[in-house]
Amino acid sequence: MTARDIRVVCAAIVRDGALLCVRKEGTDLFMLPGGKPEAGEDGLATLHREVTEELGCGLHPGSARLLGQYAAPAAHEAGCTVRADIWRADLSGAPRAQAEIAELRWVDLHDRTVEPVLAPLLRTQVMPLLRQS
Repeated sequence: MTARDIRVVCAAIVRDGALLCVRKEGTDLFMLPGGKPEAGEDGLATLHREVTEELGCGLHPGSARLLGQYAAPAAHEAGCTVRADIWRADLSGAPRAQAEIAELRWVDLHDRTVEPVLAPLLRTQVMPLLRQS
């Protein structure tokens, strides 16, 4: 990792062929729920904390599994690279936008017309991966 890298942990939550995406306040691109780990926090702990903070619900116990680590240009930080641990998980409870989240959107995995509003990591790495599964 370099000083221009942004490490995050994200949740890929799929229901009925659609992926839950979020748009943060003051931004125009959708991304996965998640965020940066706090000091001493492992990936799974970060995932649980971020989902609770951003979506106001929890993860179904035992549902989280690591899909892998992915990298792409950061959506809102010019010249930076986001390096993300992506976890596939199921929610327990109904998600609602809170904290810095301005909007939630369920995006059909096979609807390519939404690609212009998706962050690079989501558009180039996550959506193709999930379409295959």
